[in-house]
Amino acid sequence: MAWNDWVRGAEVEPSIYAADFSRLGDDLGALLDSGAKIFQFDVGDGHFVEPITIGPIVLQAISSLFRERDGILDVHLMVDNPREHFRAFAEAGADSVTAHVEVVAGEAMEVAAEARELGLAFGLAISPDTPVEDAASHAAEVDLVLVMGVRPGYSGQAFIPETTERVQRLRELLPPEVAIQVDGGVGAENIEELGDAGATLFVAGSSVFDGVDPPSAYRRLTELLA
Repeated sequence: MAWNDWVRGAEVEPSIYAADFSRLGDDLGALLDSGAKIFQFDVGDGHFVEPITIGPIVLQAISSLFRERDGILDVHLMVDNPREHFRAFAEAGADSVTAHVEVVAGEAMEVAAEARELGLAFGLAISPDTPVEDAASHAAEVDLVLVMGVRPGYSGQAFIPETTERVQRLRELLPPEVAIQVDGGVGAENIEELGDAGATLFVAGSSVFDGVDPPSAYRRLTELLA
């Protein structure tokens, strides 16, 4: 299985990093039952990004929920040495891993091959100051390109407006089979324009895990894309 098999058109991906961890299993189950299929799992190492976030132990704890409901766990590795973590995440239940082009640009082909040998799909992420051409040049090796709409590291940041133009430029450069994912600051106020620019995967953290009713917040975003 790969991204072309998972994606049902435009997909809203709830970002687990923004969830209330005191009720994580209940909220993830409710979202899966409400139609959410692909979820992002953000990993920060305290080096590439300032915060240390969550790791394979948490992913393993929730993976049974996803297997029971045909859900997909999409791991975003905001780390200096992503290839050292592929096996642990594959064994914990990950379906796809995304590494930052800023740390793997010189070895993207080898890194992608290592991920795929473990049964993982592979993507490249670009931070706001990185030219989109840096990722587009590796289009042959990737399933998706993740465009950061905020500085990587912390959930809840304000969306950087120039991201929309970056998505549009990237869509011009990439072949149609390579998906564009946007992560950071995605919500009701910008999800439609990002879709019009060429994105098809929309990582939504605070705008889904709003502390009130994540399934309703998820459905509101998917309705805007319909």
